[in-house]
Amino acid sequence: MAELSELLGILDLEPVGEGRFRAQNFGSGPGGVVFGGQLLAQTIVAGATADPTKEVKSVHTVFARGGALDQPLDIEVEAMHAGRALGSATVTVRQGDRLCTRSLVLLSAVEPDLIRHGSESPAVGAPEDSPLSAHEDFWEIRVVDDVDISDPSAVGPAELFVWSRFPGSGDVGTTGQALLAYATDGFLIGTAMRPHAGFGQALSHVEFSTSVLTHTLTFHEPINAGEWYLLAHESPYAGRGRSYGRANVFATDGSLVASFVQENMVRAFPEGHKPEAGGRSKF
Repeated sequence: MAELSELLGILDLEPVGEGRFRAQNFGSGPGGVVFGGQLLAQTIVAGATADPTKEVKSVHTVFARGGALDQPLDIEVEAMHAGRALGSATVTVRQGDRLCTRSLVLLSAVEPDLIRHGSESPAVGAPEDSPLSAHEDFWEIRVVDDVDISDPSAVGPAELFVWSRFPGSGDVGTTGQALLAYATDGFLIGTAMRPHAGFGQALSHVEFSTSVLTHTLTFHEPINAGEWYLLAHESPYAGRGRSYGRANVFATDGSLVASFVQENMVRAFPEGHKPEAGGRSKF
């Protein structure tokens, strides 16, 4: 089983020039493709270098092409603006000539409240009230009501509540944000499939084609990746070969700490591209 130190290791980017980094890959992905959450996490770490006096406020990523697990990544950071309160940068991830993602990263100084409010956390109980759904040495997941988004026969509303933490991690600051970003990528396509019988994540890349297209993550409060956070997902729309989903992230005290939205592809395979029986499409 993978360990937290391995995940943290791929967040330790290797500087190879001004605004340029080399990064490695972690774990496995569907069809041998780099997990989008990894790319989000590395983008946050890279983007934070544009102005170390500020914290990452938001990241908006367009996933252009998938990355291969057996090749390292090249990351380029270009500062757009560095002001007193705000900064911004673009972050591009490539594998050779293949452009995988491009992101806009907003950086912000910490400022006092002028006004404050936040959405209320849904009443779903404590993390311990939900069964252990998945557990790696580096990541613990508890899905409320034991919903299985992989099961094509499990039909329900287009919502999903997931408790997530990285046990043993006390990481805060940029690393804490990166670890939370890793956790935000994997559930919204499955959430969109829930109302539709015969569709589940187990059939992605097998019976139909799915992919994350864009992902926007905004941090409201500091993150401690070793603590439990509730990811409250909903998908208000699916159609025309796409789905849209959004989620709020709550701490166990009910406070809203982050929010994210995602646009996805959910479509039939183009003619002639469906994999052979028992196979999976790589992209």
